[in-house]
Amino acid sequence: MNILFVGDIFGSAGRRIVREHIGHLCQAHAVDLVIINSENAAGGFGVTPSIAEDLFDLGADVLTTGNHVWDKRELIDYMNSAPADSQERPRRLLRPANLQRGTPGYGVFEGTTKSGVEYAVVQLMGRVYMNGTNDPFEAIDALLPAIKAKVVVVDFHAEVTSEKVAMGWYLDGRVTAVLGTHTHIPTADERVLPGGTAYQSDVGMSGPYDSIIGVEKDLVMRKFLTGMPGKFEAAKGNPKMCAALVTCDPATGRASGIQRIMLGE
Repeated sequence: MNILFVGDIFGSAGRRIVREHIGHLCQAHAVDLVIINSENAAGGFGVTPSIAEDLFDLGADVLTTGNHVWDKRELIDYMNSAPADSQERPRRLLRPANLQRGTPGYGVFEGTTKSGVEYAVVQLMGRVYMNGTNDPFEAIDALLPAIKAKVVVVDFHAEVTSEKVAMGWYLDGRVTAVLGTHTHIPTADERVLPGGTAYQSDVGMSGPYDSIIGVEKDLVMRKFLTGMPGKFEAAKGNPKMCAALVTCDPATGRASGIQRIMLGE
């Protein structure tokens, strides 16, 4: 079974480069499950219902988010439009599972691929340098016993590499993959851990790489040089699609391979 996980889509450049490549990638690698992190898809800050629909049209089975999930307030009604047991698109857009109690939406989705393989996607968010989250280790321990699928993919949206590595080792042998998002820089540490869990600290950004993590360079440099606040705008130059391709045994959920992908125009 092949799983394609697309790293954080950033702005219109990210949406364009993913649209350019996702079809032939899925065909070339016989992809069974497509997961896209969409939290920066709307101009670099959040995702709108219409953009979410566009990403589902491209073939996404599940969309994940992160700390920018509430930047577009209309997303709340979109998430709330589908009940917990639904397979509809709004139910397949996740927010971090370890947010405060009473938060709209869901942090886990369980579904079935077209070939009949049951799977689950879990969204977690780190605590180090991140606000408004509960313990992600405690959260995943509470969630896993209720998940029936053998194939379980965790999007760990976190700032600090050590926290991501710790989660990878903590879940080794318990999930199919732990894939880091949020920092927008692809890491070269992809591997299958001894227990059969595919791991990468950060899948990277699908967006403009002639930028500072997606934002126009001059705007960010001005803030570093002067300390003055300013409005950030999404860059557009040199877009690249970053993704991870995970191969696993659908009967056991154990990963046998992970491949780092970066494709330009």
